[in-house]
Amino acid sequence: LGSLFAIIFYFRKDLLNLKNNKKLLLLIVIGSIPLIIFGYILHSTELIYLLRNIKIIAFTTLFFGIILFFADQQKFNKDISNDLDVRSIIFIGLFQILALIPGVSRAGITLTAARFLKFNRVDSTKIAFFLSIPALTGASFLGLKNIINQSIEVNYLIVVSVILSFLFSYITVKFFLNYINKFSFNVFVIYRIFVAFILFLIIYF
Repeated sequence: LGSLFAIIFYFRKDLLNLKNNKKLLLLIVIGSIPLIIFGYILHSTELIYLLRNIKIIAFTTLFFGIILFFADQQKFNKDISNDLDVRSIIFIGLFQILALIPGVSRAGITLTAARFLKFNRVDSTKIAFFLSIPALTGASFLGLKNIINQSIEVNYLIVVSVILSFLFSYITVKFFLNYINKFSFNVFVIYRIFVAFILFLIIYF
């Protein structure tokens, strides 16, 4: 919920302009449908809990880090304004379904898909953040349903958590966009490989 507020606040000008850019608004909705459908199915059947184990997280962290590396090698020449269409957003939206598997970063997998389609790094990241709004809204709604009946002490902790999440998410979005204007995603690839290595050590040694 804190991340959702941070993204909306950071991109507030872009989001306000959506009333004049109904095509982009429609594309965001279309791209979010696959995740909403599959997320609801996995959550309602509780199958999602079967995926939550350290082995799956280790393998997905490594595998999708490598996939990000190859996607980022694409020569970029596409942008949101001229090249984002229904086929592109469906492709990215289908990739976003993979984020339901623990260890698969939702932002990471969507910008990976956009990079495969040769969108530039900044616009790939913007697409990922725009698609995060419906996803985070749904996740926040489910989370809030679970805490409505909690004690007042827990609710105070939740408020503090949301505020801290907002602050750190806002800082992260701001500096992340500045970073990718100048550099590749290689540092994140290395990070994921390192984390996977640590997890494999925990699992097998």
